[in-house]
Amino acid sequence: AVVSTQSSGSSGINAEYGYYITNNLSFTMVRYAKEAENPAKSVKARGFHLRTHFKTSREVAQAIKGMHLRKAQKYLKDVVAKKQIIPMRRFMGGVGRHAQAKAFNTSGSLGAWPKKSATIVLDLLKNAESNAEVKGLEVDSLVVEYIQVNRAPQMRRRTYRAHGRINPFMCSPCHIEMILTETESIVAKEDDDAPKKKSKKKEARARARLGAE
Repeated sequence: AVVSTQSSGSSGINAEYGYYITNNLSFTMVRYAKEAENPAKSVKARGFHLRTHFKTSREVAQAIKGMHLRKAQKYLKDVVAKKQIIPMRRFMGGVGRHAQAKAFNTSGSLGAWPKKSATIVLDLLKNAESNAEVKGLEVDSLVVEYIQVNRAPQMRRRTYRAHGRINPFMCSPCHIEMILTETESIVAKEDDDAPKKKSKKKEARARARLGAE
């Protein structure tokens, strides 16, 4: 692991040395939760202590898992513009019902437009795209093979209540890591002349109709 040096007033992801700096704090590079099956055809991207909610980021990550890079980028841009929606499958408390969510197999058509989480995941996808260009991979063939969102330590603030009381006012940041893999884009076309399979029930009905005639 590379130990990072502190920097005043800087913020960003350093892909070369593998650490994230924000608000005079530096974080040492740690291992990914999963390694790529083919490292030569894969690229990674990650972010630490991202100031966006863990629950919405988890739903955004699940929505783009398995997508091609270009499709995922277009989808998240549409989410920011509220042209498409993120289906809420696990963290559904207080989430409203929306007609756009009917396009997904979700319970109760629950969905939301988490703009901040979608924007941060878009930035990570851009980072992975740049890494792929440096590595010489075909960017249009990249697929989001793996993406994971973990809870980060909560950051404490305070809010002032009636009668002189003070309550905690916590935020829920997250860590996000992803692996994109280059895949073959050629798909074998189905032969139209190939005989189509028929079920036994349909064949029995056809024989019964012929016998009745």
